[in-house]
Amino acid sequence: MLVVPVRDMLLVPGATYYFQMEQLQKASGGNGVAVGQKVILIIAKKNEKYEEMTEESFYPVGVAGTVTEINQQGYAAVRTGYRVNLDTIAVNRDHSIHLTISRRSEINDLDSAVEQEKLKNLIQEIRAFASGYEWKDMAEQYLGQLDSINAVVAGLSPWMKTDNAECYAILAEDSVAKRTEMIEKVLYDYLEVGRITNEAVSSQQKETQKMYRESAIKRQMEYLQRELDEMHPENVTDVQKFSKKIAESGMNETARKEAEKVLNRLRQEGKESVEAGILYDYLDFVTSLSWKKENAEYIDLEDARKILDEDHYGLGKVKDRIIQQIAVMNLKKQQSGSILLFVGAPGTGKTSIGKSIARALDREYVRVSLGGVHDESDIRGHRRTYIGAMPGRIMDGIQKSGVSNPVMVLDEVDKLSASYNGSPASALLEVLDPEQNSTFTDHYMNVPYDLSNVLFICTANATDTIPEPLLNRMEVIPFNGYTPAEKLCIAREHLVPKSMEDMGISREQLEIRDDALKLLISDYTMEAGVRGLRKHIDTLCRILAVKVSSKPEEKFLVTEETVRQEMETRPIHHDTVLAEPKAGVVTGLAWTPVGGEILYIETLLTKGKGELIITGQLGDVMKESAKIAVSLVKTLYPDKAELFNENDLHIHVPAGAVPKDGPSAGIALTTALSSLVTAKSVAPHIAMTGEVSLRGAVTAIGGLPEKLMAAQRAGITKVFIPKENVHDLKEVAQEVKEKIEIVPVSEVREVLAQIGI
Repeated sequence: MLVVPVRDMLLVPGATYYFQMEQLQKASGGNGVAVGQKVILIIAKKNEKYEEMTEESFYPVGVAGTVTEINQQGYAAVRTGYRVNLDTIAVNRDHSIHLTISRRSEINDLDSAVEQEKLKNLIQEIRAFASGYEWKDMAEQYLGQLDSINAVVAGLSPWMKTDNAECYAILAEDSVAKRTEMIEKVLYDYLEVGRITNEAVSSQQKETQKMYRESAIKRQMEYLQRELDEMHPENVTDVQKFSKKIAESGMNETARKEAEKVLNRLRQEGKESVEAGILYDYLDFVTSLSWKKENAEYIDLEDARKILDEDHYGLGKVKDRIIQQIAVMNLKKQQSGSILLFVGAPGTGKTSIGKSIARALDREYVRVSLGGVHDESDIRGHRRTYIGAMPGRIMDGIQKSGVSNPVMVLDEVDKLSASYNGSPASALLEVLDPEQNSTFTDHYMNVPYDLSNVLFICTANATDTIPEPLLNRMEVIPFNGYTPAEKLCIAREHLVPKSMEDMGISREQLEIRDDALKLLISDYTMEAGVRGLRKHIDTLCRILAVKVSSKPEEKFLVTEETVRQEMETRPIHHDTVLAEPKAGVVTGLAWTPVGGEILYIETLLTKGKGELIITGQLGDVMKESAKIAVSLVKTLYPDKAELFNENDLHIHVPAGAVPKDGPSAGIALTTALSSLVTAKSVAPHIAMTGEVSLRGAVTAIGGLPEKLMAAQRAGITKVFIPKENVHDLKEVAQEVKEKIEIVPVSEVREVLAQIGI
C-alpha cells in the first residue's frame, strides 16, 4: 500500500487525480509504482518538506484509491474510492509512512436528480467563465466528459490552491449533501475570484495600451513640434521653451514634478490668464537655477595663497585658515569644513577677502547683504500664494551666480533683527547647517535644493548680537585691526594705485610719498580698518586731479605739507599720554567697534557724606566694576577707610559724551583709587586692562590686540594685562610687542607693587 501525502488539494471520493511519477516514487521509497497499486492519499497539515514530516504532520482522515494509468508524460492517474480513518500513523527512518486504517462510513443523503441539477449549473458557470479565453474549445471538450461534481473538483483542484484545513473539513464531512454544498461554495468562490481577477487584468491591459498609445502620440507630436521649431524658431511658445528647459535642467525628482505641474497649469490657463505671469516667473526662476552638482576640482595651494596675498596685505592667520579649508576640500574632493565667520572692525577686509577666496577656488562670487533684514521670508522666500511673492536672498544669489557651488558671503549677520514676521537668524540655521542644507526648501520654490556645495562665509563687526544657536554653527575668525605700518603698506600697494586709477591719474603724473600717507593714517583716521583711509586718499586724489588736469605734462609730488594744505578735513585728535603724572589718574585701555583707544580713569575726593558719584556715561558693567574697586581698596588700605566715610568719591571717565561699558576696567579703577588714597601718582606711560574680583584676582578680557595697538599709538611703553590673556599675544602684531613692555599679572597687588603704590 502506497501512502502519498498531499497539500492544498481538495480530495473527494469517486474522482480521478493526476500525480507526477516522481512524487509517487518518493512515497514508495524507491520500490516503484505500477498500475493497479493501492494508494492512500492523506492530507498534510503544513507545507513541510517530505523528509521533515512526523506523525503529527497529517490530518486523521484520508481517501483510498488505485493507480489506474501511467502515461508517457510522467504522470500517474489515481482513482479514489472510499474515505478512510487513519487509526495509527508511523513515519519510518527511511521517511516512508506506515498506516493502520479503517473504512469511514458516510451518509448518502443527496438525491441523484438534485446532484445532476447542481452539476448542470456548475458546468454552465465554468463554461461562461472559460468563454473569454483562447482555451475555451479545449475546456468545452473536457466539460463534456464530467459526470459528477467530484469529477469537477478533481479537475480544478490543482489550480484552486485550497487551504489544507479547508480540504480536510470537506473530506471529513460524512453527509454527502453537506459535503456537496461545501464543494459548491469553494468552486463558485474560485470562479468569482477568477472572474474579478480577469476583469482587473483586462482593465489594466486596456489602461496600459491607452498609456502606450498616448505616449506614442506625444512622442510623435514632440518630434513634429521640434521639426516646426527648427524651421520657425521665432514661433516657439513659452510652454515648449520651459518643457525643454525642465528636461535639460537635471532637477531632482521632486523639483521636476513641481515644475511639470506648474507647466501644465500654464498650458491649461493660457497666455492671457491672470496667473500666467506668476506661473511664468516661477518656471523662469527654477529652470534658470543650476541643479547639476559641480565636479570637485583640485586647487593648487601655492596659487591660492598667491591670489590671497595679491589682494590683501597681512591677515596671515586668516589666510592660513583659508588654505587649510582648501586643503581639506582637495583631500575629500567635496565641499567640507566649518562655516567661517569673519569678525572685525569695518574696513579690515572681511567682505573683500570673500571675493579673493572665490578667485582662488575658481568659483563664482555672490554677496548677500543681511544688514537690517528683519523678515524670515527674506531668507526663506515668500509663498506663491502671496501677491508679489519672490524667492529668498539665498536662492536669489544662487540663481544669479548660475552655478550650484558659488562662494557666498553673507554680510553683516550681526545686524539681523526680528519682527512679527519671524526671525531671519532662525531661518539661517538651516542654511548654514551642513546636516540640513542639502535639502533646503525655499518657500517660493516649494522644492528642496542642495546647498551643501556652497561655500558660505559670514561677516560681522561683533558676535554679541548673533544668537547663540547660529553662532555655534560657525567658526569665528577674528580680523584684528591693522597697525600703522600695515596701513602704510596697504595704502602704498593697494589704495593709492586703485584711487589713482579711478581718478584717471597715471604714475607719471602723481606720486604720494610715505610721509604724506603716514600723516593721513595718524591724524586723519581713527579706525582699525582702512575704509576711512581709502576715503581720504580718494579725496586727496580728487583735489590733485584738478591740478593734474590743468598741467598734465607735470608730475606732482604729495608730501606731508601738501596734505596739510590741501585737505580741509580737520585732523582727528587721539588721546596721548599725560605730560605730568597726577595722583588718582590712571590710563586704561578700551575696545571700540573701530579699534582700540586709551581712556583716563579720573578719581577725586571731596568733602561730603561718603557718596559715590560716577560720571562719563558708564554702563552697568563698569558701574559694578567701580563698586568692586571701592570695596577692594577699602580692604587693601584699611587705615584709609575713613576717607571714604568723610568724603564723597567722584569717578569720571572722559569723554563724557561717549557711552562706555565692558568688563575690562576693574584693574584701572582699582589702581586709580589706590593712587588717590595713597597720594602716589602713576607714571602716564603705564596703561592697564583687566577685570578684578572682590578677592583681588585679575580676570581675562577681550580685544587685546586692538587695545595694545591703541597703547602703542598713544605712546604707552608699559601695559599690564591679565595672565589669562597671554595666549592672545600671538594675535598681536610683532611691531607692537617690540615697542611695548607687556606685563601679565594675576593679582591686583602685583600691579600696585610694580608701580610703587
